[in-house]
Amino acid sequence: MTTEPGPRWLDDEEQRTWQAYLHATTLLDDHLDRQLQRDAGMPHIYYGLLVKLAAAPRRRLRMTELAMDAKITRSRLSHAVARLEKSGWVTREDCPSDKRGQFAVLTDEGYEVLRRTAPGHVNAVRQALFDRLTPEQQKSLGEIMRVVAEGLQPSEAGADLPWLR
Repeated sequence: MTTEPGPRWLDDEEQRTWQAYLHATTLLDDHLDRQLQRDAGMPHIYYGLLVKLAAAPRRRLRMTELAMDAKITRSRLSHAVARLEKSGWVTREDCPSDKRGQFAVLTDEGYEVLRRTAPGHVNAVRQALFDRLTPEQQKSLGEIMRVVAEGLQPSEAGADLPWLR
């Protein structure tokens, strides 16, 4: 009979760090979402999609690539793009090389909304995060987040990731 080892429970300091992380990220997400709702009438995730499209060549990305970049399911992306289409900020185009594929394309109107909204958003990010940290803390935070992201982003084919579903 084999006994599996029990869980490695968080010690008191790890628990405090974990709870502080959860608290801060929840408050930060809410803060940025409220700012974007107020200034542009869109949630943070929609703003992120517009940013990704604005940075893409010809302001267009395959829907599957956009889902991977945004780390959301294709179903959730399809719903978000439908809402952005209703606003006139994004259009969909069929992919000529793949009958099932589509591109999401940032419209001129969507680009203009992004251009108008970006200064307020960057100010909200700066005030909520960067202005509270020393340059050394900013560097450490960046290094830590890259290590965490790299550890959670599987590189092997066939990984069970939501944005591949």
